[in-house]
Amino acid sequence: MEENSQNLLGTEQVGKLMQKYAIPCIISLLVGALYNIVDQIFIANASYLGSYGNAANTVVFPLTVIALAIAVMLGDGCCAFVSISLGRREAEQAKRSVGNAVVMTVVSSLVLAAIYLIFSDLIISMFGGTVNAETYHHSKEYFFYISLGIPFYMFGQAMNPIIRADGNPRFAMISTLAGAVLNIILDPIFIFIFKWGMMGAAVATVAGQVVTAVLAIWYLLNMRHIKPAQGDYRMDRRVAGKTIVLGICSFLSQISLVAAMAAINNMIRKYGALDAIFGQEQYAQIPMAVVGIVMKFFQIVISIVVGMAAGCIPIVGYNMGAGLNKRVKDLFTRLLLTEAAVGAIAFVIVEFFPGQLIAIFGAANESVYYTEFALRAFRIYLCMIILACVNKACFIFLQAMGKAAASTALSMIREVIFGVGFALLLPLFFGLDGVLYSMPLSDILTFMISLFLIWRTYRELNEMERNKETLGMKHNV
Repeated sequence: MEENSQNLLGTEQVGKLMQKYAIPCIISLLVGALYNIVDQIFIANASYLGSYGNAANTVVFPLTVIALAIAVMLGDGCCAFVSISLGRREAEQAKRSVGNAVVMTVVSSLVLAAIYLIFSDLIISMFGGTVNAETYHHSKEYFFYISLGIPFYMFGQAMNPIIRADGNPRFAMISTLAGAVLNIILDPIFIFIFKWGMMGAAVATVAGQVVTAVLAIWYLLNMRHIKPAQGDYRMDRRVAGKTIVLGICSFLSQISLVAAMAAINNMIRKYGALDAIFGQEQYAQIPMAVVGIVMKFFQIVISIVVGMAAGCIPIVGYNMGAGLNKRVKDLFTRLLLTEAAVGAIAFVIVEFFPGQLIAIFGAANESVYYTEFALRAFRIYLCMIILACVNKACFIFLQAMGKAAASTALSMIREVIFGVGFALLLPLFFGLDGVLYSMPLSDILTFMISLFLIWRTYRELNEMERNKETLGMKHNV
């Protein structure tokens, strides 16, 4: 039964497999993204929080991404390791990888939560929380409670791809959805009825994360195909190392995004203070709040993009391990075309309907400067979103193929060299708008590199298939 289920990865139509694995993954990631976005929507529409609360949410958001980066490194790395191992009929290695990933997740989450709680003041300042006194106060309150939930958040996020690798993407989706639904229910109760402010938003989020983590623990104890024994939780340096190597791209793509957000937040704080309007105390938080909202929309789009690509990791890993190169190539083609289509739809939304987007985040309660800057930010910052979608698909597909070095290098170039570099450089010439220009310029240059890697990947897959056919002919002779 188990063997037949896994064999479907090598025999089922590629399109059907993409739907089966990618759609639940997309929903899981979208729901995960909604945690922070839902908080921000309710915060923005609470008159006693408004753009100050929005700016505070923007300050704390990168710090949750750090936790996510570690979790997805362990989860995606384990998912890729498991899929490749199953393709090679190495079930024991797959079980050991799951056990080691669980242990590493628990330990790292507790350490990160402790660091956040001990050094909260310094960390908030590093991410632009000192733009004004009100923003700093809200940031500190929100960050404290979010930090308490870090272990639950990381465990749920790390287990999600592992559950998918076990052949149950539906449960992975349901576990994340359950937590997000609870968050959506509790947010308006805590913010509007109890008037708990930023604490209420954070507590609602943590409550949802606890539910997701509890469901993940239950599944871990009742896995379908990969059932780790007690000895599999004993750390194995080789297995743990391979898991981290396969997941390092996921980590770097997230952690480098944190570096870019830190640079952007600080450039906004610095050059916003020099602006004629935003240099005034009562408007100082607006650029940071607005850019945070634009990033949240981008996160929704990227959740779809990453969900499609990450959902294909078990399929790619299995078929690579089984030497089914034609199927891998077909999957790559379908993925790139689909990701480009998602980017095209997002482009139409941000260029033609930015007013409707910003209205969701409390524009009616803010000054005209809030709306004007938001319209400009959406249209400039995300004008190359189609290329961003294709780039992200390329990162993850290379990772799924076991090409961790190429995937990691491309991700680092995009987020650190281009993302951080242009965020620091362009404001010197264009002021506050320079921060907005940094995103499209980074995506254009990264796409040029991605095109080369896409071409090389097709060439390698074709060559591997020719070699396989040649060996088959020799064997038959």
